[in-house]
Amino acid sequence: MKKHFFVYTLLLISTISFAQKKSKKDYLVTLNTKYGTMHLVLFDDAPLHKANFVKLVEQKFYDSLLFHRIIDGFMIQGGDPESKTTKPNQRLGGGGGNMERIPFEFKPNHIHRKGALAAARDNNPEKKSSACQFYIVQGKKRTDEEVTAAAQRNGMNYTTQQRADYMILGGAPHLDNGYTVFGEAIDNLDLIDIIAKQPKDTADRPKEDIKMSMTVKKMRKKKITKKFGYKY
Repeated sequence: MKKHFFVYTLLLISTISFAQKKSKKDYLVTLNTKYGTMHLVLFDDAPLHKANFVKLVEQKFYDSLLFHRIIDGFMIQGGDPESKTTKPNQRLGGGGGNMERIPFEFKPNHIHRKGALAAARDNNPEKKSSACQFYIVQGKKRTDEEVTAAAQRNGMNYTTQQRADYMILGGAPHLDNGYTVFGEAIDNLDLIDIIAKQPKDTADRPKEDIKMSMTVKKMRKKKITKKFGYKY
């Protein structure tokens, strides 16, 4: 029965996703921290991750959770439900393991360039994602040789634009084809740099808590493009 329900859920989400592609509106996520605010869009071709993330934001799941792991030159990570009631020096990162993981949905057109929103995961062989923990890529600027080496390791065939993104904007190409990228930040990428540079302990947890809150609303795609310059 559970298996049939899961298959039905997949079909339902796929139907919703297809309909949404034809829609003139999309979801816009607003991420707030004490250091500033950024906005994110979610990708239609990662429908399971998109639907799950929208649901959690609407349920206020992420409000008062922490960015519990930060690595300058790499990424900032949050979404561990245990971080809401954490104590100083408590190790975080294992929360949410009782939630059903999400199937791998990486698409080669969504790479780990700076600003990419991706799902964290453990070392499961199916590359299934955590149902709640996510990271936003900071990364570093890469040379053409580094991008080529990453492509060979990960089975990627980068376009000219993707290579340029890694060389000019920066990112983490070694994660491609290993973790699902399901959205991206469309403004204030400097906020990633600010958070990533905060003092931290040996477990990469910021010494001062960095809480988040999120809201989501539907907005006309034309308005998102006009306001943020994001092109569909």
